[in-house]
Amino acid sequence: MARTPTPRTAASTLTALAVLVALSLAGGAPAHADDDDPSAPPGSVTTSPPPEVDANSPGLKIADGATLAQAKVLDIKSVVEDLGGEERREDTNEDVTFALQAEVLFPKDSSKLNPEADSRINAIAKEISSQKATTVRVFGFTDNLGSYAHGLTLSKKRAEAVHEQLAAAVGSQDITFEVRGYSEDYPIADNTSEQGRRKNRRVEVSFPRGE
Repeated sequence: MARTPTPRTAASTLTALAVLVALSLAGGAPAHADDDDPSAPPGSVTTSPPPEVDANSPGLKIADGATLAQAKVLDIKSVVEDLGGEERREDTNEDVTFALQAEVLFPKDSSKLNPEADSRINAIAKEISSQKATTVRVFGFTDNLGSYAHGLTLSKKRAEAVHEQLAAAVGSQDITFEVRGYSEDYPIADNTSEQGRRKNRRVEVSFPRGE
């Protein structure tokens, strides 16, 4: 059986409804202190309701003599990751990117390549050759454990080690390599868990797709 709200409950309900109406008229929820957080990427989905669109608005009609822009194919991303998450490949209309976890390439806290790393790096070198890439980016990353300076040095040395192996594997192909280390910057997973940190400890190799 429904219970009749007490005066205090009814007052609280009316107050909540008044706040909701005010927010609706103002165009969304109240701003929070972290709304300007630079870590939030531009174009993030917000909770504000979409604006109403008048289908009969003159601004939505094409002016006399005007034409539509030429159709184009939108950028589509394909992501393939092995079962252990040790290697991931991303393909877009413009680029190919391989992300290799540090554990499959190096011993802990080391920039010396494991023997097992050869086959993975050589496979990427074959892809670079097949795409006839002339520019290859090799970027190293770490998790947020340890100092930022140590991560910067380690990530750069690991990127350089992968670069040297790639350069040897592609041979005489004329390629410009961009090699950088970014320490803990640009994580792709949550650093609060070991699983996330493992994903962040990585070397990425990217290059433009062939014509």
